[in-house]
Amino acid sequence: MRAFRLLAVAVLLAGLAGACTEEPAPEFPAGTTMADLQRKGTIRIGVKFDQPGVGFRNLATGELEGFDIEMGKLVAARLGLDGDDIRWVQTVSPNRIPFLLRGEVDIVIASFSITETRSTVVGQAGPYYAAGQQLLVRKAETRIAGPDTVGSARVCTVAESTSLATVRSQLRDAQLVSRNTYTECVRMLLGRDVAAVTTDNAILLGYAAQQPDKLKVVGEPFTQEQYGIGYRLDDRAFCQFLTDTITTAQRDGAWAAAFDRTLGRAGVPRPPVPDPAPCPD
Repeated sequence: MRAFRLLAVAVLLAGLAGACTEEPAPEFPAGTTMADLQRKGTIRIGVKFDQPGVGFRNLATGELEGFDIEMGKLVAARLGLDGDDIRWVQTVSPNRIPFLLRGEVDIVIASFSITETRSTVVGQAGPYYAAGQQLLVRKAETRIAGPDTVGSARVCTVAESTSLATVRSQLRDAQLVSRNTYTECVRMLLGRDVAAVTTDNAILLGYAAQQPDKLKVVGEPFTQEQYGIGYRLDDRAFCQFLTDTITTAQRDGAWAAAFDRTLGRAGVPRPPVPDPAPCPD
């Protein structure tokens, strides 16, 4: 009995010691977005559900996975929130900005390329990742080997994306087909309704990794895309918080670990870590 009591005391003391070593929740100035989110105890993050390796709902487990998902968890953690405190909001390219403007999400982490046009409407902290546009074709394809060989082929991409603008400017002879999601484009490719799908290589390599016997990525990258975390415009304090989150993750190894267990597993080579830009005054 005495041994049992000693064991119970030891377990209790170990628990108390563990509790004492837990880091206190961070404190933020009153009135900031960070303080408001912490008070609410939740954060709404707009992400893609259909981009393997980036933002994807696993059909087997029902769980969200991908590099953007991991970045969202890092943001939540710096607010003192955990995974259960995140409300993931399914987002497609055309509604990323409207969701922010209407306040339906607090941030967007959805392969959201930073552009001058977008930055006049919403804020974009980062970049946290650098990609390049390429082409996804069927495995047996021999004619299309890069942008110079597309010709007048039917090419699918997503509406209101930077990829669509690139097709119009650099693949001018191509027959453009636009859909709301890249999954729709990939289905058209597998069904032989289009000859190629084009967007950022991180996304395309994820699809190719899912069906390596049917799909492949060809050619060299012909654009540079830098992903940012979208937030409501003119919230400089929140921008600085998001930028510091990205920088800290890059320095302490969390960024590399997130990449290796998501895009890295899809066969995407780890790119150089981009330097986040200063927040606008």
